[in-house]
Amino acid sequence: MTQDEMKKEAGWAALKYVKKDSIVGVGTGSTVNHFIDALGSIKDDIKGAVSSSVASTEKLKALGIRIYDCNDIEKLDVYIDGADEINPEKDMIKGGGAALTREKIVAAISEQFICIVDNTKTVEVLGQFPLPVEVIPMAREQVSREIKRLGGDPVYREGVMTDNGNIIIDVHGLHITDPKSLEVTLNNIPGVVTNGLFAHRGADVIIIGTPDGAQVIC
Repeated sequence: MTQDEMKKEAGWAALKYVKKDSIVGVGTGSTVNHFIDALGSIKDDIKGAVSSSVASTEKLKALGIRIYDCNDIEKLDVYIDGADEINPEKDMIKGGGAALTREKIVAAISEQFICIVDNTKTVEVLGQFPLPVEVIPMAREQVSREIKRLGGDPVYREGVMTDNGNIIIDVHGLHITDPKSLEVTLNNIPGVVTNGLFAHRGADVIIIGTPDGAQVIC
């Protein structure tokens, strides 16, 4: 089974967490694209979706799924999104697609966070995947200096602008044994919008696409 086929297994398996007549939180990325395809198959059974990125919004609209503004929603029953890495405690690194800030906002208003990944994304310790940090452009060098003091190797992601008009710094060389603490430390650096650690609001359920089908970890 290819990696994309495993992503599809995870994406379609997440349908069982979608409630009838609900508004669904939808994330971003290649695995989520499979979930969006799956969601299209039951679009008449849901009210619509709140999306974390322009790319996902366009895909949802193309399938005829109504998009709701996050500001108009107090709570979502479920948020379905992927991860670049996830550990056994269900802490995640996200932001490879540069949508981390909007993803955190949607996660924050969701009762349940379902993380869908293929089996290459599961790790014991976070950090092999570079940690994305969304930064206000004028603060790029200041934030990079602070990241170096924390032991990270900051690399500006050339040519990338987030949906919020900011830049991304990818932090290499981290061995993240205390994700919750590092998440707060990075967010407290002036100029940082947020970082790609999802530890204070981690996943509630992981669906892992494997060659043997979807594995669910609660």
